[in-house]
This record gives sequence, C-alpha cells and structure tokens, in this order.
Amino acid sequence: MIKESMFYSKILLFGEYGIIQDAMGLSIPYNFYQGKLHFGTEEDAHSNAEIVKFKNYLKSLHEKGELFCEIDFDLFEEDLNKGLAFDSSIPQGFGVGSSGALVAAVYHKYSVNTIDPESIDKDDLMNLKSIFGQMESYFHGKSSGLDPLICYLNLPVIINSKEDLNTVGLPEQQEQAKGAIFLLNTQSPGETQPMVQIFLEKMKEQGFRNMLKTEFKKYNDACIKSFLKGDFNPLFSNLKQLSTLLLKNFSPMIPESFKEVWKQGIESGDYYLKLCGSGGGGYILGFTQDLEKAQARLKDYQLELVYKI
Repeated sequence: MIKESMFYSKILLFGEYGIIQDAMGLSIPYNFYQGKLHFGTEEDAHSNAEIVKFKNYLKSLHEKGELFCEIDFDLFEEDLNKGLAFDSSIPQGFGVGSSGALVAAVYHKYSVNTIDPESIDKDDLMNLKSIFGQMESYFHGKSSGLDPLICYLNLPVIINSKEDLNTVGLPEQQEQAKGAIFLLNTQSPGETQPMVQIFLEKMKEQGFRNMLKTEFKKYNDACIKSFLKGDFNPLFSNLKQLSTLLLKNFSPMIPESFKEVWKQGIESGDYYLKLCGSGGGGYILGFTQDLEKAQARLKDYQLELVYKI
C-alpha cells in the first residue's frame, strides 16, 4: 500500500486569462473532488501510462539541466513499475484542476527538497508557482502554475500581480444566506490548449489588449476586492459588467449552446455567469443573490453549490 496525501480540486473565481495581463486573480480550493497517488490495478493502466509520459518529460528537462526542482527519479520509476496511478474523482477538462492535483501529488511525493505547505512564506509561494508552472506546462503547453499551487496548499490564494501572491481568508459562509456561487455543468469537457491559443491570437489585436488592461481589469479586480470584504452589492454590479464583457469578447470560449443562458442571466439579473478556467466546455461559474431563483431559471441544467454568500 502507498500511504498518500489527498489533493483537492480548485476553482479560479476571478482572473481567468486576465492574470496573464496582470489583472488580479482569486483561486480557492474546492473539496468536492479529490485525487491521490496509489498503486493501481490493471484498470489503472491508462493512468500509469500517462504518468510515465509525464515523468519522461520531467526527466528530459532534468537531463538538460533545466528542471526547477530536484526529483527522485529512481523512486519515481520504481513506483511506476509497480503500477503507480492517480486515483481521482476530479473531472478532466472541466476547469477544476485535474492536472493541477496530479502535479501537486507528484511534487509532494517525489521532489527532494519539498517546500512544506505548513510553513510557507512569500518567496516560497513564488518559487513553488514557477516550479508548478514548469511541471504543468506538460499538460497545457503554458501554465501559470497557479492550479497546482492551490491544490498543493489547499488554501485560497490572491494574485495581486505576476510577482505578488499571497494566501488569503474568505468571507465566512452564512448557512441562511440566499446568495451563492455555483458551477453550471456544460456536460462536455473543454481543452485548455486550443482555448489559450485563441486567446493568444486575440492578444495580437490592440483593441482586445486595451479592453483587458482597462475594462476587464477594472471589473475583475473590483469583484475580488468586494467579495473578500463580504460587500456583495458592489460585487454583483461589477459581476454584471464582467459577465457582459466576457460574453462580448470571449465568445469562442463560451459553448454555443450556453450563450443564450448567459445572456438571460445578464438581462434578468437572477444570476451572472463567467468562465471557469479556460472555457470551451467543462464548468461555467455562476453567481446569484438568490439561489432558488437561479435554480428555477436553470432547472434544465446541472448546478453544483460552491459557496454561500
């Protein structure tokens, strides 16, 4: 048996794509889904084969002297030969950190000078973020390292800028609260890499870059500040603006069959939708001041409660 730590999924509440352009970001653990390394059965052969490829990627970086952390490859390979696999309930391609949890688990188990999540300072956070960014780039082509960081720490993290992040406390959930943050299931996975590619193409347009630096940053950062203060009236007025902006400017990242639902939320004010991760499928993130109303409006869809506000 392998005695292993559990790594939970995560949700980037605010900052998708914007953090690439130095907007703020806020990411929280989502303990509904989790994954852990284990020695699998024959059914886990696919997971084992995928981790072998990941290990080979890390080893090639190590052999070129480019790997940001030291990995015990002897132990890693020994365990892979014994059938090491990742036992995970985190749905892949849904924007809740399936690859992030695997990266965190591999780092935790096989890195030599592991940074302890219990006694972490700001420098450690930045160091870990760059280690995880390099490791997770195997899965997405480009990674900020934020997802594995949240999965590893199991704490909310605020991104003030590329060079400034910190753990942060969230407003207390009120059991009797009517408002909520929820996930809306599109029933089909999205792929990060093509979505990031579309975004990078859009970044070549000056108008799009300006929109990100001004309007997107303004509403996104205002949402984070009011949410952390527990000040929900300005949160929802900024969410309306942010949701409208995303519908207009990030249309390729919103599945076609959800554009009308997205629009109805803005027009009715019963809920506001935004991207959860890179988009293109998976989950969409929803915010409402009245969960019952939102549930009635979205009765044909699958909703998962994330946080009461």
